[in-house]
Amino acid sequence: QVQLVESGGGLVQAGGSLRLSCAASGRTFSRYAMGWFRQAPGKEREFVAAISWDGGSTSYADSVKGRFTIFRDNAKSTVYLQMNSMKPEDTDVYYCAARFTGSTTATMSDDLNLYRSWGQGTQVTVSS
Repeated sequence: QVQLVESGGGLVQAGGSLRLSCAASGRTFSRYAMGWFRQAPGKEREFVAAISWDGGSTSYADSVKGRFTIFRDNAKSTVYLQMNSMKPEDTDVYYCAARFTGSTTATMSDDLNLYRSWGQGTQVTVSS
């Protein structure tokens, strides 16, 4: 089982930046597609960004496109979410997730049901 640990959340003013990190256990991280999702209390978890196993392809929700960047360092088994020009509506708990399919590389997806391992979440709060 893959374990994921997020860090980097906190309080930031509107217009500011934060970088989230997600460190993964296991020796096959380079085969995983990774995603970031977020969830507010009482709401469904929603897709934020995803990245392919090699970092060559990325996908973003329309609400964060142009402001957030997902990238990864396979040597460190870590995926990042750089968040710029942040807005109060970005306030949520952010989760990273891993999609893996055994011995082959996994394709990225915006469907949370396709991700098999999840981190514990990190709170991001943007003040106006």
